[in-house]
Amino acid sequence: MSATAGQADGVRSLADRFGIEPGMVVMEMGYDDDVDTDLRDALTDRCGELVDEDTDEVVDAVLVWHRDGDGDLFELLVDALGPLADNGVVWLLTPKAGRDGHVEPSEVAESAQTAGLQQTSTINAGRDWSGARLVMRRGSKSKK
Repeated sequence: MSATAGQADGVRSLADRFGIEPGMVVMEMGYDDDVDTDLRDALTDRCGELVDEDTDEVVDAVLVWHRDGDGDLFELLVDALGPLADNGVVWLLTPKAGRDGHVEPSEVAESAQTAGLQQTSTINAGRDWSGARLVMRRGSKSKK
């Protein structure tokens, strides 16, 4: 079934929910053996291989896997902004409540705001992961 046919039936793939389109460059940060492989497969099927944080490319989206104990979330978000296109999006993926590594929503909100980002939505990103869509606040990127 094509993506278009699925969308017509009201069925949206994970890549659709993340707004990933063919040809987009998507960077991944925080990969570990606990990531959701179905989500990664859906994204790579849509856009091709994910690039890592050492890329020199300008990226359309950044997929950030973050767990409590992974280090400073603010610093990670600032690092994600470096290669991000002006109209790009950061998807912060954190373990759901009750899962090992869960990050409190207040920490996500505070770190995002301090990094010059605002949260626009959250999604169910898989069995164990929640996704927060973060975008640049107006004027934030130009300060870099």
